Amino acid sequence: MKKKAVVCHSGGMDSSLCLAQAVEEFGAAAILSVGFTYSQRHLPELERADNICAAWGVDRTVLDINCLQEITHNSLMDKVTPFIVPEEGPPNTMVVGRNGLMARLCAIHAAHIGASIVYMGVMEGEAANSGYRDCSRHYMDLMEGIMRLDLDDPTFEIRTPLVHMTKKQSLDFGHRLGVLAYLLKETITCYEGLGGKGCQKCPACQLRNEGIAQFLEENPEFSF
Repeated sequence: MKKKAVVCHSGGMDSSLCLAQAVEEFGAAAILSVGFTYSQRHLPELERADNICAAWGVDRTVLDINCLQEITHNSLMDKVTPFIVPEEGPPNTMVVGRNGLMARLCAIHAAHIGASIVYMGVMEGEAANSGYRDCSRHYMDLMEGIMRLDLDDPTFEIRTPLVHMTKKQSLDFGHRLGVLAYLLKETITCYEGLGGKGCQKCPACQLRNEGIAQFLEENPEFSF
């Protein structure tokens, strides 16, 4: 099963936009979508990712990293702990090292199937506004360098097409790709695993819904 690129694909809006771009560039048959189970509250997002891949003709696999629950604690993997967003520092939804671990596993699998590109849907706005340290381009540059050594492949890339965008700009991007209406209906971003506007309380919902409101203000004719 030779591929051109692997997309770290949760079933949320950001990673699904990365999938859309990868499909546009390389074609669906050349892409592998990789999801992860890690005891997250929002497991329904994985079903959404399955549906998107089926609709777009993209192969998909899901890897189990539920061991994270045994070595770290956060409210994203604990349904009892309420979400807390402090004035300073990251919210308690942060899963330490998650994006780096996922990028590394995607890279290892990419090399196995002949691909040298991994897409990650990280956004620096989340690093700046939410304290997620593993969402910056600097972080991914470091990971890219490590994986070039691990894989002995100086051409290996971690692509982060959304990294310098705001949420509203990422919606503009999806609109240009022609997939925005579909993804607004099909993706789940809410940490509680709710579709549509979600719980409207968690950090992910707040960022998503603010971006949608800004997009609709500039595009009042748009409907979904």
